[in-house]
Amino acid sequence: MCVGVPMQITEINYPSGVAEAKGVKREIGLQLMPEDTLQIGDHVIVHVGFAIEKIDRELADEIWDTLDEVLQMMDEEEKGA
Repeated sequence: MCVGVPMQITEINYPSGVAEAKGVKREIGLQLMPEDTLQIGDHVIVHVGFAIEKIDRELADEIWDTLDEVLQMMDEEEKGA
């Protein structure tokens, strides 16, 4: 399964940068996004280490809420097995 993860950009050194999600920081590639469209504080979908799409904060929060629910269900299922 492939999953893109919402992250917030905290540093930009185009063509790379640093993004954070849930307290975890990662270096990411920005070269798939036009340089002039990104700013510190923007939310992006990160897939295999690259920012692939800019999204708004509300969508990032919604995606994380859904991912948290899925992870919780998987954890509960594993404990019940």
